[in-house]
Amino acid sequence: MPDASTESPFDLTGRVALVTGAGRGIGRAIALGLAAAGADVAVSARSAEQLDEVCDEVQASGRRALALPADLADLDALGGVFGSVEDEFGKLDILFNNAGTGFRKPLLEITPADWDHVADLNLRSLFFACQHGIRLMEPRGYGRIINTASLTSFLGFAQVSVYGATKGGVAQLTKALAVEFAQSGITINAIAPGYVFTELTRPRFEDPVTRNWLMSRIPQGRHGDPADMAGTAVFLASEASDYLTGVVVPVDGGWLAA
Repeated sequence: MPDASTESPFDLTGRVALVTGAGRGIGRAIALGLAAAGADVAVSARSAEQLDEVCDEVQASGRRALALPADLADLDALGGVFGSVEDEFGKLDILFNNAGTGFRKPLLEITPADWDHVADLNLRSLFFACQHGIRLMEPRGYGRIINTASLTSFLGFAQVSVYGATKGGVAQLTKALAVEFAQSGITINAIAPGYVFTELTRPRFEDPVTRNWLMSRIPQGRHGDPADMAGTAVFLASEASDYLTGVVVPVDGGWLAA
């Protein structure tokens, strides 16, 4: 850890980060937060246009940026993303696995295709992204992996059984890998966002009944914004969190405490 009298332990200058699912919402906010803390940032998602906009903002803050559009559920494409990061930057210090998807549907209507659509991106792709990241980090004896978990990693919600199963898996995978690589210099943690207003959750907030119920469950009395995740991400990506691994951090306005 840096000497606190001369250097901030939260400073990410010289670090290289890869953020998946970074075109909008939480991933975009994380990418910009890491750049603001000093990191150079590679971003990946399906939309090239959205990634270019994020890169423009990262570069405006004086950091290097790399857009890597890809279908991250495709494991060949996923491997190509990590290869491009290594080619461009020569290393990877921080991996933020945010790419994910979900839907609401009663259990008895869910098809195998529904399951595969969510599980392939939320869990299978994330698992192999961790594998790729660790292969780049372990030889250098340093790394930070941060996964996006969910309130559904802790709680059951109706009609999101597949999403909840994958996010429960993300939480357990985070813990298992943290223990496996605890002596490698790599820490592996997760953020569990509460109800954050994004394009994915917009329909929930636009329904008055659902919105009122959600607001009644959040002690802070407001929904989260993507930028609310950035501070925790910077902490977990920095040397300030050297002795923290295997933890799923709720960033939820107090939901799980109530």
